[in-house]
Amino acid sequence: MIKIIQAKHVQQKILRLYFSDNSWGDYDLQPLIDRQTELVIPLNDEGYFKQFFLELGALCWRNGLELSPGNIHKKLAEQQQLNDAAKVA
Repeated sequence: MIKIIQAKHVQQKILRLYFSDNSWGDYDLQPLIDRQTELVIPLNDEGYFKQFFLELGALCWRNGLELSPGNIHKKLAEQQQLNDAAKVA
């Protein structure tokens, strides 16, 4: 089971996510925010957006929004945006 082990704000609505399988990728949340659903509307505020945290390997915000690390990992892989940390070293 893939987990997010570290997350860093990179720019605007992009987070650099490090996964438990030693891979990492820059995940752009703007497409999700553009849907303007009730849970993602607060992410429009930059200050609120930056208050993300990890809980049990998932990406979370205090309003209850929780994003699955497995789904994010899969999307990054499909978009060829997933990097192998071992290859960088």
